[in-house]
Amino acid sequence: MPRRVPRIAHLFYDARDEPGIRFAPRARLLNPDAYLFGILLRESVDTGPQSPVRGVQLLIQPVISQWATTQFIGIYPSGSFAKGTANRSGTDIDLFISLRHDTRQTLGEIYESLFKWLADRGYAPTRQNVSIHIKLAGYSVDLVPAKQQASLVGDHSLYRRKAGTWAKTNVGTHILHVLGGGRINETRILKLWRNQKRLEFPSFYLEMTVISALRGHAPAALSTNVARVFAYLRDNFPDARVVDPASSGNIISEDLTAAEKASIKAAATRALAAQNWNQIVV
Repeated sequence: MPRRVPRIAHLFYDARDEPGIRFAPRARLLNPDAYLFGILLRESVDTGPQSPVRGVQLLIQPVISQWATTQFIGIYPSGSFAKGTANRSGTDIDLFISLRHDTRQTLGEIYESLFKWLADRGYAPTRQNVSIHIKLAGYSVDLVPAKQQASLVGDHSLYRRKAGTWAKTNVGTHILHVLGGGRINETRILKLWRNQKRLEFPSFYLEMTVISALRGHAPAALSTNVARVFAYLRDNFPDARVVDPASSGNIISEDLTAAEKASIKAAATRALAAQNWNQIVV
């Protein structure tokens, strides 16, 4: 017997004052899907070849190249920007820094060396789990240093600062997995919800979770699918084991503590009990 769609998927409400949405004088009630698509339009990001944010890569590349010297392979867009799951109010671009496989420094030393290099040059970096955050030309940028595992392959090792260990990753595999999952709109709404509720929920973990939550479901409206994700976060997420598609040894679900997962479950439970969609995401 199919599970009942959570009731928030069908809510209508007075949304005349919602940001980024304009209504005709008598259009007091808004379909929930129109509301969510209005948010996505407001939060759209230009990821095309002429996108202004791509200029950040050209600005930072000489700085990174000078730091890495002969071990530098390249710097490439990655993360949400490359997967199409970015929102305007989030990080503008993730840049993946590829170093040669014979780089002699440990991954922790590479991470801290880049942090110091950026700090000494006035970039005011901030440490994150696998990335280093900076502001550049008005944009929010996450830099991810990684060491190639062998020559001429896409597999890399990167530092996991919180765990004090390393993980194997493959940016190309991650991009293809998220794009192939076909849940870009749902993921973007969930990312906005995460940010607005100030939840600790790493982006790739979130992307994988949305795909898992909707796997096997018949095509449905955006609001229905988002409600299904909230139900999954409430009922299944805390105990779900999520494995990196690029490395079976990298258990992504270990990136959050039990307390952090409980916070996500509690926030999803509140979302499912909301009377209006504008109480969930704006």
